[in-house]
Amino acid sequence: MKHSQRLGVSAAALAILAALSACGGGDSASSSSPRDASGAPATLNVAIPSAVVAPKEEVATYAVGDAEGYFAEEKLKVDVINTDGSVAAVQAVASGSADITPADAGAILAAREKGVPVKAVGGLVRNWPWRMAVRPDSEIRTPADLKGRKVGVISLASGSAIYARAYAGDAGLDAAKDVELLPVGVGAQALSALEDGKVDVLALFTQAYTTIENTGAEFRYLDNSDAFEGIRSLTFAVTERTLKEKKDVLTRYLRASYKALLFSAVNPEAAMRDGYEVFPRLLTGKKADDRVGDDSRSLNAWIRTAVPAAGEPEGFSNWGAISEAEWNKTVAYTKASGQTTQDTDLAELWDDSLLQGANDFDNTAVIEKAKAAEQ
Repeated sequence: MKHSQRLGVSAAALAILAALSACGGGDSASSSSPRDASGAPATLNVAIPSAVVAPKEEVATYAVGDAEGYFAEEKLKVDVINTDGSVAAVQAVASGSADITPADAGAILAAREKGVPVKAVGGLVRNWPWRMAVRPDSEIRTPADLKGRKVGVISLASGSAIYARAYAGDAGLDAAKDVELLPVGVGAQALSALEDGKVDVLALFTQAYTTIENTGAEFRYLDNSDAFEGIRSLTFAVTERTLKEKKDVLTRYLRASYKALLFSAVNPEAAMRDGYEVFPRLLTGKKADDRVGDDSRSLNAWIRTAVPAAGEPEGFSNWGAISEAEWNKTVAYTKASGQTTQDTDLAELWDDSLLQGANDFDNTAVIEKAKAAEQ
């Protein structure tokens, strides 16, 4: 497994990437056959839109795919690049540093609007992960109560800032005047900002709250309105050229990733132990047995955003599917939050041609393997 340096980029840099990709710099040459001429497994570079500091998609899809042999079954050698957020992850794909990324749908839409030839090829996070949280004794009870308040976001360029602005707008507030956004990060830093009164409310994703709650902290959550139901978050994206040249390889990668996600949903603790094996830094110098309980709860909170909201794993199907209605809500959200300014031609953005092959696996075999895994 290879890890490169973290990549960072400003949103303005995306405009340059369209020219880079159009000139052929967007992808490295690769055969779409299972193995290259030397007989080696096909190599695929994946850009993860964050550092590996808490268990999320990099554990549930990549680490499990590696440790449980799903990549090997597909004759793939998968390498990881860590980036500073979804915009940077899309940049890595557009510039050819990576072949595929599970980036935020808004970043993919914004890149497409700027002329970057990226395609969404499969969904990952299907249930809206962002929530507003306050202290249990807070006088803030409704979205409208945010008027005049300070909202803690991960950073001013993060998805949490976009969500906070959209949440205020949905409540009838002027996001630019009625609320103040302050960067507080995640974890202990975010909790301290809330408890010390630096901010009145936090705008974080579900897994981040669970990680904090593992320390004994308590939150009270404000409701998301129906306006946020159906908006998609992390979505697999590639360039048009990569899709054309590596269709079979990408299909096999998605299939392995969705198998890994199903495994993780059935046995989060076994998945977390795979995470420690592949990403030892998650242990922060501690023993796995001392961390696995809390970390499994955190991982499971993320997994719940990526699997169907109802039903049992045996019935999970249609991995990666995104309906037209969901895309329309996602496009409307990105426009309302200022990420994009125009409607998107979904025929140019969305290509679901890989999903039939990506879903060609036996749920029962994956589930049985997960249940049999040592904990």
